Amino acid sequence: MRKLLISVALSASLSACSSINIDGDTWNFFGNAIPNSLEKLPFVYRPQIIQGNLITQDNVNQLRPGMHKKQVQLVMGTALIQDIFHDNRWDYYYGMGIGHIELEKRLTLYFEDDLLVRIVGDYQPLPPIQGEGALKNPKTIISVPDWQPPRRTLFEKALNVVGLEGEDAETAREAAEEEIKENAPGEADSDSKP
Repeated sequence: MRKLLISVALSASLSACSSINIDGDTWNFFGNAIPNSLEKLPFVYRPQIIQGNLITQDNVNQLRPGMHKKQVQLVMGTALIQDIFHDNRWDYYYGMGIGHIELEKRLTLYFEDDLLVRIVGDYQPLPPIQGEGALKNPKTIISVPDWQPPRRTLFEKALNVVGLEGEDAETAREAAEEEIKENAPGEADSDSKP
């Protein structure tokens, strides 16, 4: 009788374990809880991880449409991914972090007849500041909005209706509005003419 009860209890407990359905998100959360907590301890060594080709804006600025594959390889280095099925596409990847990858940069170069035709990714070539290809007569236009007196809040309007707003605030507001009218060239001229 005792053996029968033990076998029934054992089979019931084993069948209960197989009936638990754990989805991937739950498993990833609880399965990674211990490694993630150990990673945050101060005495655990976390190496710096650097993967792929170092991609910099300076290197990408040297790329020009029509460059041969050999010239591109000289500037950027050997591509991390050169697919044999897509010979006209080179993929560059750069990942860096401490303990795990925190920063990722990607760059894809497309070729036609062994000449560079398109650049896609996190970096794009910038035009040079001086020399050939630089912008002619660069102009910087900055538009600054006109100053407006601050709008009166509902509380200030209520104080004004009741008559509790100080005259100093009222006169200061009127003086600021008059100063704006005097400094505005178009409005001042049109107001002074009859």
